[in-house]
Amino acid sequence: MAAMRAHFPFTGEAAEPLFFTKPQYNTWIELMYDQTQEGILRYAEGILEHGMPAGILMIDEGWAEDYGRFAFRAGAFPDPKGMMERLHQMGFRLMLWITPYISPDSTAFRELEPKGYLLKDAAGETAVRRWWNGFSAILDLTNPDCAAWFEGKLRGLMEEYGVDGFKFDGGDPYMYRDDDISFLPSSAWDQVRTYGLFGKRFPFNEFRAGWKLGGQPLVMRLADKLHSWDRDGLNMLLPNSLVQSLFGYAYHCPDMIGGGEYTSFRENASHLDTELVVRYAQAAALCPMMQFSAAPWRILDEERFEIVRRAALLHESFGPYIAELANNAAHTGEPILRHMAWEFPGQDMERISDQFMLGSEILAAPVLKEGERSRLVKLPEGLWEDETGTLWEGGCTVSVDAPLERLIWFRKK
Repeated sequence: MAAMRAHFPFTGEAAEPLFFTKPQYNTWIELMYDQTQEGILRYAEGILEHGMPAGILMIDEGWAEDYGRFAFRAGAFPDPKGMMERLHQMGFRLMLWITPYISPDSTAFRELEPKGYLLKDAAGETAVRRWWNGFSAILDLTNPDCAAWFEGKLRGLMEEYGVDGFKFDGGDPYMYRDDDISFLPSSAWDQVRTYGLFGKRFPFNEFRAGWKLGGQPLVMRLADKLHSWDRDGLNMLLPNSLVQSLFGYAYHCPDMIGGGEYTSFRENASHLDTELVVRYAQAAALCPMMQFSAAPWRILDEERFEIVRRAALLHESFGPYIAELANNAAHTGEPILRHMAWEFPGQDMERISDQFMLGSEILAAPVLKEGERSRLVKLPEGLWEDETGTLWEGGCTVSVDAPLERLIWFRKK
């Protein structure tokens, strides 16, 4: 709390409540670069047809003609405005994937370069840098006129199509150099922060890269996890989440259910680990946010899909409580997802990273290891009631049965 007050004081502005009260959905894993009107509507219809709650729907990369051209691909989207209206009628709020990058040899590049809106390298040439989709120039958002141009383009999408907000991808520090020439002198990390602060203009926002943005009303999703139990897969979901919360990023979203690193998902497409998907969903269910991308009704059998659906409904049932914690975070700086030692200092909890507290009342202990059907849970002192209504005396470590359909959680009495 002392570090927060000194270095990342909270602004009093909470993130949009819908991020917490409903599951989120992202079209990336289902459609990848082939985003189409037909595919997006089919995905949204599948959510509702399979009894999952409508929430925020993010249309990911591939919807636009080019980087810097803010129009839907004509052939793939015959009626984008009609599509958006239909999705709103279905109960979704809509976000579009966006980056601060501009394709070279494009109309936008030719418009922006003479105005000085693009970042220059140390030699004074427009910087064109390699990222995961090729080579692009970069908007210099330290320039107020450039930021106004970018905001105008995004607000135009909101007005023309009914978009509610944006997934602000990119902005990674490797795209910048400390000796770049920008409107305001900035280090590479300063540029990352500038991009994040720009996103504050839109209540529906999501980021994956950030620096010195603790305390801001920004949704921060963990970097893409592998479709794996280990090697930066499910094993790191909670440790990374706990650290992120302690750094002042209270409005936290774990990665997409099953892992969002698309090459990992693609490599495993013919033999997806359905147990892993179930445990991923359970691990995310009591986090501040829960995000799906791969359609669980497609990749799971009926029994395992029903387990995942119940996890989504559990998250929804806790929505008002999580939204209340988010509002509290905005004013006090207290995390939503809390390390055990945060709530229970002096009880030897410092090295526990496979269970956590949701606020001060709910202890979650998901299974994170393949094949496990029971796990040890360290219960703090006091009386605890598990999700079945059974009472447990705390101040000790207990072994709890955890068949695949069970997410272990306790309420402090």
